[in-house]
Amino acid sequence: MSATPQPRVILEDPAPPTERLDFGWETAVAVVPPPARGWSSLGLAGAGLTVLVLGFALLEAGNFVAAQFARGDALGWISLAVAIAGFGLLFAAIGREVRGYLALGTVDRARAAHARGDVAALRVALRDWQARLPPERPRAEGLADMPIDAACALVEARTLAPIGRDAESLGRAAAMQAFAVTAISPSPGLDALVFAWRGIRLVRQVAALHGFRPGIAGTLTLLRRVAADAATVAATDVAVEAVLRGVLSSRIAEHVAGETAAGAVAARRMILLARAADEACRVLPRG
Repeated sequence: MSATPQPRVILEDPAPPTERLDFGWETAVAVVPPPARGWSSLGLAGAGLTVLVLGFALLEAGNFVAAQFARGDALGWISLAVAIAGFGLLFAAIGREVRGYLALGTVDRARAAHARGDVAALRVALRDWQARLPPERPRAEGLADMPIDAACALVEARTLAPIGRDAESLGRAAAMQAFAVTAISPSPGLDALVFAWRGIRLVRQVAALHGFRPGIAGTLTLLRRVAADAATVAATDVAVEAVLRGVLSSRIAEHVAGETAAGAVAARRMILLARAADEACRVLPRG
């Protein structure tokens, strides 16, 4: 009788790790952050000119005040009070410009944090942005105690969606004004001036809905962000107007319909400008 064979344990070398099947997909679609840019030549020249103008103005004011003190104490104190008031108002205006410009960085920080998945930075950016909102604006409460996806959804539904609806209302009001002005204006040049003034005012109004008070620098930054959309809209409007004028044969009908079409185009531009301004001020991308 043969002995029962004993089981054998076969030891094998561990298999080498297999290659990834996704081929580094998340690397291919990852958002590449833009390279950090320093000051431009124009920015350096503007800063240097500002320092020179303000610096020499302060020196001249100091020399003038000292000369007035030499003439008499009363003249010296009056001159000092005028200089302090004037330069105080000037620096207050500069400070407001700087704060308005830097406040727009909240949008960039929030979007960058959302793109790279930085939860902590996104919470801080959302908190800072909500602190800038007007007092009557509804705010999303309890963001620190909920998952970030739920926090973003709450901010979208509670705060951003009402702001978007108000921005559309402002755009419709500006569209009606642009239509009326274009219809009664006797000069195309006047149309362009009125449209530019109303468009800048509309951008500032939409920014105010988002809690921003942009000055000159902030307004220029917002206009630069919506410039591409505005250029696309303008090119489309030129094509539409050319088609309308080509279809119409009667000179009277062409003139009447042309003026109406011009007013409609201006109104449409205002509505799209309001949407573009709202998009430029949003702290979260549209889902």
